[in-house]
Amino acid sequence: MTVYRGIMSDTFWWHSIDIGNGVIKPGQKSVKVLEHELASLGLPDLNNKTVLDIGAWDGYFSFAAERLGAKRVVALDHYVWMMDLPRQQAYYRSCLERGEQPGDFETVPGLWQPDALPGKRAFDAAHAALGSSVEAIVADFMTTDLHSLGQFDVVLLLGVLYHLRDPWSCLRRLRQVTGGTAWIETHAVAIAGHPQLRAWEFYPGAELAGDSSNWWGPTVDGLLSVCRDVGFSPETLTDVPKPAVGVENYRLVVRCD
Repeated sequence: MTVYRGIMSDTFWWHSIDIGNGVIKPGQKSVKVLEHELASLGLPDLNNKTVLDIGAWDGYFSFAAERLGAKRVVALDHYVWMMDLPRQQAYYRSCLERGEQPGDFETVPGLWQPDALPGKRAFDAAHAALGSSVEAIVADFMTTDLHSLGQFDVVLLLGVLYHLRDPWSCLRRLRQVTGGTAWIETHAVAIAGHPQLRAWEFYPGAELAGDSSNWWGPTVDGLLSVCRDVGFSPETLTDVPKPAVGVENYRLVVRCD
């Protein structure tokens, strides 16, 4: 533990991760929240399965898949791994304090460091502390060579879809790497009076939660229809809200075979 203390103390953690010996590194998401999110996926027996975790961040779900018996786990990310997250958080807060919308984080001087990968430090620290065999791939899922990446029995796309400018292309690519089943977790919207509307709400700028990387909020049927279009047989795993008026935001989980 002493070996990693210096790295952990000055690093931004999104996931709270049990790094062994009863030590939990606290992140923005608590262990309780993450355990609930993992349980909500209803993953099958992962023994001897291959798993791809797209947008892995600190690796909570990657390490969980390894712990649950997966024979191979690949953690793929680039966006947060290339970001100086403490600076990004400070920039975000300063914009809110000034009443300004944050700009694209990739364009803000000092935040985007693709050579140093400052946002990957928490993943690397947890990986080392756990003695993990999870494979880390630094790549943009939207542009990486899918043939080289290969297919996986289980694919996780958690908290990623609404951050992408082109979700249809993402889902088409997701289908190509899914040899078994994919799980999608995303921000979604329910629109009063339109329970079966196939729609996607667009958020220009930093309209959603002051975050310029948030772009889309699908209705459940909007997401399911695109999943079917790319060749999946999707199933909703979340209770979809039915607001009396207006639009309600929520988190949606869909399983795609």
